[in-house]
Amino acid sequence: MNLKSANKIDTNKYEVIVEVEADVFNTEVNKVYRREVKKINIPGFRKGKAPRAIIEKMYGEGVFYDDAIQNLYPGALADAAEEEKLDVVGVDDISVEEAGKQGFTFKAVVFVSPEEVDINGYEGIKIVAKPTEVTEELVNEEIEKVRDRNSRLVTVEDRPVKDGDITVIDFEGFVDGEAFEGGKAENFNLTIGSGQFIPGFEEQIIGKSTGDEFTIDVTFPEEYQAEELAGKASQFKIKLHEIKEKELPEVDDEFVKDVSDSETVDEYKEEIRKDIAERLQDEADSDAERQIVEKLCELLEAEIPEVMYENKQNDMLRDFDMQLRQQGLDLKTYIQYSGMSADDIKENYREVAEQRVKLRLALEKIAEKEGFTEVTDEDVEAEYNKLAEAYKMEADKVKELIPVEALKKDIAVEKAMDFVKESAIKE
Repeated sequence: MNLKSANKIDTNKYEVIVEVEADVFNTEVNKVYRREVKKINIPGFRKGKAPRAIIEKMYGEGVFYDDAIQNLYPGALADAAEEEKLDVVGVDDISVEEAGKQGFTFKAVVFVSPEEVDINGYEGIKIVAKPTEVTEELVNEEIEKVRDRNSRLVTVEDRPVKDGDITVIDFEGFVDGEAFEGGKAENFNLTIGSGQFIPGFEEQIIGKSTGDEFTIDVTFPEEYQAEELAGKASQFKIKLHEIKEKELPEVDDEFVKDVSDSETVDEYKEEIRKDIAERLQDEADSDAERQIVEKLCELLEAEIPEVMYENKQNDMLRDFDMQLRQQGLDLKTYIQYSGMSADDIKENYREVAEQRVKLRLALEKIAEKEGFTEVTDEDVEAEYNKLAEAYKMEADKVKELIPVEALKKDIAVEKAMDFVKESAIKE
């Protein structure tokens, strides 16, 4: 590869002209010939046995050039970018200037990572800290959730329906005196106050008793999904078969032993306090990091090529596809059933993609300013071991997958983020 020229033509945009030597090009052309000759029929030769010179004479000297050029130019462009120290993030255009036995020359217009990046004011970022105090109210709310999960349903015989009851009903709906499709059910379990039915339906069952038969009047919402019923007045004939309510267990030592590893109510409450404290601290830490990330993106000064956002969106789409495959699906199937296109999904990632690109640039600049780019061998080894443990892999395998220079950049970025977090001021 011979880099003939590299000229800046716009902000973060370069035109490079690269020459690939004759021996490299001809070797690749010969590889393409050996692959393609198996598919070519030439009169007088057995299929797959025609000499390259004969095929080129029949179809033209450049019959194998396009494939050879496609195979070679990515590596040649990467070598040229490395020589010129260009961090290429996207290719705008590529054109072949000339190609022949002397090799080939191509021109590429490329986008590079922002060359002018700066950030100030990242030390001492002010954030609003979320409260982490564990109150008795929070403890009691958690206990009530556990009581509810361990409740049992009992039939009520001595009172009418009240809010929160589970009723067993038959119902049939009518509009203008005519029954409508989907408006009938028997022995249906309806929790009063759940909002499962249209407004006004559940409230009119309150006060009724087991065995009652009655009619209620309701109006379907204007935005109801069944257009033929939207906005229509209707009547429902109801028969109430059964009223049930939740019976919650008493909070005593026996209950505690059933639902936890504690022995007493006091021990259980202390266990809950610790769990809530950890949860609140995690939520506070996440919220603090969110505020820091937003501020760093705001402070960043850089003209960012659009292709960097598009690349990140494509990365996120590939990650989503991998997650689907782990669940036995794939992106094609998801698109078929969701009614969304790949472009729709990518657009949903746009805001997050922009933030991730900006954050990375911001942290890389902070790492440079604070001297975190000097990563030691001990740092690298520790990070490889941490990744190996996280992914349940051998450290040597991780080293094969993640180049050391890429890992060093990640370590520097992580140190920069830790620095910003530690210097943040909580209000």
